[in-house]
Amino acid sequence: MTAAIRSKASASSAIQSSPSRRGFVKFGLAATAALAPMMNFGRYKVFAASERTYSAKAIDLVNRSLVIDMLSLLGDLGDMLVAGYSAKSKTLDGMAVTDEHIKKLRSAGVNVYHPAVGLGGRESALAFLARLNGYAAKRPDVFQRIDTVADMEQAKASDRIGYIVGIQNAQHFERPDDVNEFYHLGQRISQLTYNSQSLIGAGSTDRVDGGISDFGAAIVKRMNDVGMAIDVSHCGDKTTLDAFELSDAPVLITHSNVRALANGHPRCKADEAIKKMADSGGVMGITGVRNFVRDKEPTTIEHMLDHFDHVAKLVGVEHVGIGSDMDADGYDDVPKDAYERLKSGYKDTYKFRGKLDTDDFDHPQKIFDLTEGLIRRGYSDSDIELVLGGNFKRALGAIWKP
Repeated sequence: MTAAIRSKASASSAIQSSPSRRGFVKFGLAATAALAPMMNFGRYKVFAASERTYSAKAIDLVNRSLVIDMLSLLGDLGDMLVAGYSAKSKTLDGMAVTDEHIKKLRSAGVNVYHPAVGLGGRESALAFLARLNGYAAKRPDVFQRIDTVADMEQAKASDRIGYIVGIQNAQHFERPDDVNEFYHLGQRISQLTYNSQSLIGAGSTDRVDGGISDFGAAIVKRMNDVGMAIDVSHCGDKTTLDAFELSDAPVLITHSNVRALANGHPRCKADEAIKKMADSGGVMGITGVRNFVRDKEPTTIEHMLDHFDHVAKLVGVEHVGIGSDMDADGYDDVPKDAYERLKSGYKDTYKFRGKLDTDDFDHPQKIFDLTEGLIRRGYSDSDIELVLGGNFKRALGAIWKP
């Protein structure tokens, strides 16, 4: 992290952009530079439908960076939950992405999403992958499936929304050869476990964690062999540490927070695990889920930024990124019945309270708020570019096979 941030001028402007994420840069920032070179002058809108404004510096950083959210849904979480709770309705498509929602995604400043969910076994995993593959097949003008690092840059250059196919557990790997099959179907990331025990290892809320089993070790080896990224976000402590020991490739924590800052929350990671993650060459994505950020009120984006600072100071800014763990709007706008069912599906150790979203990180343009926060904290432009996506790009480049 570097020091002084230039002071902002007090003048304020409002420029409405088109849905294109690059449209603002061509007009707004060019006009700003003509008025006051090398200064953050005024504040600007990044999307016409929102009244939120941001500094030219923050907008420029987001627009020029490859921005990766390593856990975020493409569709509306509320639609997904309502469809899922509707007695296997054959008429509701909870994973549909409407034109209106596409506008939200385009306004978010994110180039690449990882829309993974927790699933059961093989059948549900096959159905989920087919549905994800359908995004790019149905709307190639909007979506691009990301299989390689080069695909990320291609998606950004073509102004398409990139997405990485992943699943938040590995129950669909019933034998090592299944890793190969799902890789060829497009899967590039897999958590080893969700919150509970599986044949591979323990989840974060299990009473006992015996670590990764012999079968799990074979799955880890095969994931290394094919070039599928290993994610330990929801894994128990020993299972997490075993993954770093067993894997020959970097291991990711796509969406978790610092346990020391969240009063020992089991879904967050201890400093020991964070250090092992960095030693492996991995990256940790910080999430905005309220109870993972702080155990008391208020819980704001400033407290979320403390987690970025902690990881950066502990192991280096090269090992921290974003894994918001929500859709474009966050959790708190989900229909009430689905919202309560969602919370009831977790053990009491999750310690849900009131809202689920962190204040000021609960809307489609939240990446811009985060960037403003990193600027306030004194991160250099180059370090912010790493946090926004450069770190995960580097780590995935080391994991994925050419």
